[in-house]
Amino acid sequence: MADLPFAPPPPHPQAETLRLEVRAFLAEALSDRTPAQRAESWQGHDPEFSRKVAARGWIGMTWPKQYGGQERSALERYVVLEEMLAAGAPVSHHWIADRQSGPTILRVGSEEQRQDILPRIARGEAMFCIGMSEPDSGSDLAAARTRAEPVQGGFVVNGTKLWTSGAHQADYMILFCRTGEGQRHEGTSQFLVDLKNTPGISIRPVHAMTGEHHFNEVVFTDTFLPETALLGKLGDGWNQVTSELAYERSGPERFLSSFLIMTEMLRVIGPNPSERAAIAIGRLAAHIHALRRMSRSVAGMLQAGDNPALQAALVKELGNALEQEIPEIARLLVDCEPSLESDDAFLATLSLITLHAPSFSLRGGTREILRGIIARGLGLR
Repeated sequence: MADLPFAPPPPHPQAETLRLEVRAFLAEALSDRTPAQRAESWQGHDPEFSRKVAARGWIGMTWPKQYGGQERSALERYVVLEEMLAAGAPVSHHWIADRQSGPTILRVGSEEQRQDILPRIARGEAMFCIGMSEPDSGSDLAAARTRAEPVQGGFVVNGTKLWTSGAHQADYMILFCRTGEGQRHEGTSQFLVDLKNTPGISIRPVHAMTGEHHFNEVVFTDTFLPETALLGKLGDGWNQVTSELAYERSGPERFLSSFLIMTEMLRVIGPNPSERAAIAIGRLAAHIHALRRMSRSVAGMLQAGDNPALQAALVKELGNALEQEIPEIARLLVDCEPSLESDDAFLATLSLITLHAPSFSLRGGTREILRGIIARGLGLR
């Protein structure tokens, strides 16, 4: 069986100094938001908040200054992310662009794409969504059927993407689709799609159990994309998209989506928990600390220029299991009936997170797909 190293992240005193600055900013910026509102966290949409974050230099932090970045470390960026999530900041307007779309453009995009798009992301002015999953294929990206056929001056796209978070609000999508022949991983490419100014794109809502509209179905019908929309190399889509997934799967959002109910549960239980509650809370806290250590290790690998796709898949799989377990344990420890309409902060927060919890193990790759990736990486299949 292969080893799966998680090297300790290097010490970074500047990051811990930054943490205090971020906490002070969030204490003021989020002072009027209820716990239930904060529980939306990285699905919460607030362009004005994102622009305030951008003004602090906290979007595109690691990018070169020539593209609007700050040339700060991946670990400093990690501190900003986990403080935002722990506080329940509404970050969805800039989250995907900062987390993976911008780094993908920086890594494989043309100079024209970098100069045009990256500074706007860093200013909080360009929202992105991800065009990966499709009907009948789910997290099996190699089963994608959306196709871009070459024509004079560009490509014509036909197909459907599903579970596309924020597509109805986004300015751009990075689209993964087929551009050539071949089996499974072959003949795929990525495109930078301007959703606001490209005819032939239909965006339809997919409502969550809470009634909220975060997900979408995006249909491409004879959609023309110019040659300049190609992102990276034609036919290299699989290598590009799997590298991109390391950014998507390893961050603190993979184990902090339920953190607000953890803090509310601790408030309700109080300083003198029963033995049963103390054991359960201690175990959850230990798991959070372990996942944080693993996730920070991946941030250190990304800082070093490595491609920790396998480690990222493990962080997501273990993190999602924990995220879905926390609301269940909260219901066992506190005798209550969750309700979205409740005036009680704990009950309203628990209800919202319980309804969202099934999606935690779907976004960014289903549990079955991730376990297959991990098993292959460890030499078990």
